[in-house]
Order: sequence, then structure tokens, then C-alpha cells
Amino acid sequence: QVQLVESGGGLVQPGGSLRLSCEVSGNIFSMSAVDWYRQAPGKEREWVATIRNIGSMAYAGSVKGRFTISRDDAKNAVYLQMNSLKPEDTAVYYCHGRLYGVDNWGQGTQVTVSS
Repeated sequence: QVQLVESGGGLVQPGGSLRLSCEVSGNIFSMSAVDWYRQAPGKEREWVATIRNIGSMAYAGSVKGRFTISRDDAKNAVYLQMNSLKPEDTAVYYCHGRLYGVDNWGQGTQVTVSS
């Protein structure tokens, strides 16, 4: 079992940047990939980005070119650098990883993009 703890959310103006962190308890390599999801008020949770153990990354079309996912294996952490933020990026952002077929989620961190 792993635990995921997000941090780094907050209030930012349109066009601004935030860096989210996901700290993974246990060996991060126990999961083949770590993802970021987000859920806006009144909407379903949606996938944002994935980073795999082999180093490949993937992004949702709505964030490609603005968000960058990365990992620090020595710190058992995954990051989401978010640039050129838009009001529609406002959501609770969740870290996710699957271990032995079980989905593991963090508690989420709120990101609000507003002037």
C-alpha cells in the first residue's frame, strides 16, 4: 500500500504559475506510473498527466504545452508545474497511482485561478 500527499495549491491570477507536489510513501517504483487528475465543481474528475517509471510522459490536450509533469525518485515525489494558468484550470488536483490493481488517491489540493 502507498499513501499520496499533495501540496502546493493556492490562488493565482490568470497567466500565473503554480507547482504541485505529490509525496509518495514507500517506494515510488512500486507503481508503474503516477498520474495527476483534477475535478472542477460540478464536473467529473478528469485525467491531466501521467509519468511512467520508464520516464515517458503524457498530457491531456487541454494542458499540453502549459503543464509539465516530473519526478524525483530520490525524494519519492512527483511534481506538476503549471504555467499560463487559466480560470478553467480551477479545480481540486489529485495525485493517483495504482498498486497491485488497487487505485490510490491523495486528499487533493485546491487550485483557484482568478483575478
